[in-house]
Amino acid sequence: MIELTEEMQSLMDNALLNGTPCVLTTSSLNGDLTIGFRGSMMVWQSDCLAYWERGKGQSLDHLENGGNAAVILRNPELRKGWKFFGKGTVLRDGPVREAIMGKVVKPEMDRDPEQEGFAVILTLDRVEDLGGKPLMAR
Repeated sequence: MIELTEEMQSLMDNALLNGTPCVLTTSSLNGDLTIGFRGSMMVWQSDCLAYWERGKGQSLDHLENGGNAAVILRNPELRKGWKFFGKGTVLRDGPVREAIMGKVVKPEMDRDPEQEGFAVILTLDRVEDLGGKPLMAR
């Protein structure tokens, strides 16, 4: 069972403001990879992350076509961090997209003044510590 802790939520939701933006990696079904920072990553539900996707590149394509996602969060000052693994759902419109957009930290939304991005929900399959020790699984 996956139940993200309050500590995970606090560090995730404040990652950009703490100077520790998350890194997202996605893979296509045939194994192509891409990686990049995501300053808008947040805990959406106890077993889901969400973020605002401004790009229209490989990550979006991978997730829309059933690929996998991995997120790493590391806060060196607190010596805390985790790896999160799952699948993504891209929301191009609707009330959930709007709700996620409303929770995105201001510096990230300022980079999308026309609000043309997409909300992405990552439903988690497992969570590990930074050393790879399993902590939670679906």
